[in-house]
Amino acid sequence: MRRTETCGSGRVAHRCGGWSEMSGWISGLGAFLGRSAETTGYGLVLLGRTLFHLPHLLTRRRIRDTLDLCYTYCTGSFTVTAVVALFTGMILALNSGLSLQELGQEALIGRIVAVSLIREMGPFMTALILTASIGSGIAAELGTMKVSEEIDALRIMSISPVRFLILPRMVALTLVTPVLTIFAGLIGILGGMFVAYFQLGVGWMAFQNDGLEFLTQKDVFTGLFKSVVFGVTIATVGCTQGLLTRGGATGVGQAARRAVVVTFLLVIIMGYYITWAVLT
Repeated sequence: MRRTETCGSGRVAHRCGGWSEMSGWISGLGAFLGRSAETTGYGLVLLGRTLFHLPHLLTRRRIRDTLDLCYTYCTGSFTVTAVVALFTGMILALNSGLSLQELGQEALIGRIVAVSLIREMGPFMTALILTASIGSGIAAELGTMKVSEEIDALRIMSISPVRFLILPRMVALTLVTPVLTIFAGLIGILGGMFVAYFQLGVGWMAFQNDGLEFLTQKDVFTGLFKSVVFGVTIATVGCTQGLLTRGGATGVGQAARRAVVVTFLLVIIMGYYITWAVLT
């Protein structure tokens, strides 16, 4: 009743409504920043604990589990990675080739396709594919185990969830990402070579020689380094969101969605800063 009298009508009511909306927006922003800080801290601690348990990977059972996960992750993403890489290389070659053709420099298409795919596009598109297919799956799997209290049961039996669940997944994804990145880069270059030969009139050897001549070890190292960083990021975010799941089946879906969104943002941001640090 007192609020109705104070904010009754006219300019006073409009001002009170504005302050109410602003306070709600500020409180929502504060809650978001608080959750983000909590999740970030939890993820960094989880990554540190995983690195601490890394020597426990050198057992027959852990090695077998890790290799099984590597096989599962590779086979689950192989086809999608090949198709996306092939058409990415074809699109890149077609767009850049048509522009270079206007200047009479279509012979330079090999270096553009090779460097772009090995250093930038290969790690980036592989990370996005693995995030959507594997990272979300890890978050959903661990989230289901969390809401069904399976992880609590492991702790009761004195089994470390980090050593038993997180370590094999993180190592497997870190190993798989560079392998698929190299594969994606080669398939993309092959697709660009087909477009250059059949649509732009650039010979096989001209494309290959230009690409290999301009591609440096620094470019290859940058692409591989990015893929390792992206692999660790995908696994860390997926495991973090899965272990922080609350609210039953709905919470599992939200955890998978957050894992994809957060990883996408981190991959884009870290990819830029890695390139900036290497090239400057």
